[in-house]
Amino acid sequence: MEFMQLLISGLANGCVYGLIALGFVLIYKATEAVNFAQGDFMMLGAFVMVGLVNPHFLGINFWLAVPLALLIMGALGYLLDITILRSLFGQNQVAIVILTIALGFVIRFVTGVIFGHEPMNLHSPLALGDVRAFGVVISMADLAVIIVTVILTIMLWQFFQRTRLGLAMQAASQNQMAAYYMGIPVKRVQGAVWALAAVVACVAGILYGSKGSLDISAGFIGIKAFAAAVIGGFGSLPGALMGGLIVGVIEPFASRYLPAGYGQLAPYVLLILVLVFRPHGLFAQVRTKKV
Repeated sequence: MEFMQLLISGLANGCVYGLIALGFVLIYKATEAVNFAQGDFMMLGAFVMVGLVNPHFLGINFWLAVPLALLIMGALGYLLDITILRSLFGQNQVAIVILTIALGFVIRFVTGVIFGHEPMNLHSPLALGDVRAFGVVISMADLAVIIVTVILTIMLWQFFQRTRLGLAMQAASQNQMAAYYMGIPVKRVQGAVWALAAVVACVAGILYGSKGSLDISAGFIGIKAFAAAVIGGFGSLPGALMGGLIVGVIEPFASRYLPAGYGQLAPYVLLILVLVFRPHGLFAQVRTKKV
């Protein structure tokens, strides 16, 4: 029973890592840039929900606040692209990396000014109660995280396979110049990608906030999500989710069976091994070009 308890806890955490990693990969595939503020987007999305839902702020009904929070975060992601990132178009990718790192500091500072630096709880109906099955206690929050991640994964897969915008995003990610000559508005598509990555981060933030207390340091789990994206394969959307699940499952087992303090190192040890023996990631499909 202990094995199943650790497994379910790891899967729930891994789903959050996987959703954040998905944002990393979405932006990288579309722009070849790495958004190191993706974890802070997750934290900001969670605090946007706190501001909308909690009684001492706006006190909106949770289910009405969810689409509003997603809309706010999507708009922020799109505005970030059209106001700042497009001005760096054609610049070295290092400039965008530095910009996103600075953006993370700005998000943490502004969130701290508005909401304070003390831990806060999101008033979420997802956090109410537990489910007992076969001797295993599953919190409603963990169950909601796993179910929502499965549904969102299916929706994203359908979006990329069946919608014009999803197909345009795939085309732009594979060859921007060819997509441009085919009449695809590449810049607008990139803005839509940043918006989508912010929406996915907001979903991860809502789920994360439903599991426990929040503070502005929550965005640092983006480091684990980045490791998950690399482990799964930085150009692979399914790989990002699988990488998140792997990191999430490794953590509780390593913390349980390894000496104290070593459990947190396990994901990064795996990251090093993957970079050494399979640098493209565990689930990446490496394509060779014939000249």
